[in-house]
Amino acid sequence: MTKADPDGLVAVGGDLSISRLLAGYRSGIFPWTDRPLTWWSPDPRAIFEIETFKPPRRLAQKIRQGKFQFTINQCFSEVIKNCAKPAPGREHTWISPRFIKAYTELHRYGYAHSVEVWAKGMLVGGLYGVAIGGFFAGESMFHRVTDASKAALAFTIAHLKERGFVLFDTQVATPVTRLMGAVDIPRSEYLRRLAQALTLSVRFV
Repeated sequence: MTKADPDGLVAVGGDLSISRLLAGYRSGIFPWTDRPLTWWSPDPRAIFEIETFKPPRRLAQKIRQGKFQFTINQCFSEVIKNCAKPAPGREHTWISPRFIKAYTELHRYGYAHSVEVWAKGMLVGGLYGVAIGGFFAGESMFHRVTDASKAALAFTIAHLKERGFVLFDTQVATPVTRLMGAVDIPRSEYLRRLAQALTLSVRFV
């Protein structure tokens, strides 16, 4: 997708049906706001390099010590609803009830997945995203205790590497994802790598 304005806006309108969402992701486009519904393909694009990713040392130590436990697709609804809640520094989110419904449907059809982080039997963090072929789009994450969302991210990248994924799209970098190693690549390179990833026959679970 190269026909975007300087900010990456591609289109306004449409719907969040499964077919439209999948067509968007396969074209390098994702929805970002509701009312109006907008579709984006930013340049540059932020990604995590799956093959070379290494979590920060302190986080890796915390994970090795067993401070967190991880599950996959055990409570997608709770994860996306927590991602939609306001948090310090994020008083408003783009994850409206319309988005929650659409991505829950994607989950039901096997395209959207959640990673849950637990501590002492309590859900303390997690993330969700969309997987197609060897491509994963990380959509949002949340935490209730320090480092829980970062742990979810580190676990997810390790899982993607193990499963044979080659592209982790984080769309637009934030201070947290930068700290975790997100890098920017040109849209043209992103689209080339996306096309390659989509040809792979790998599965998230």
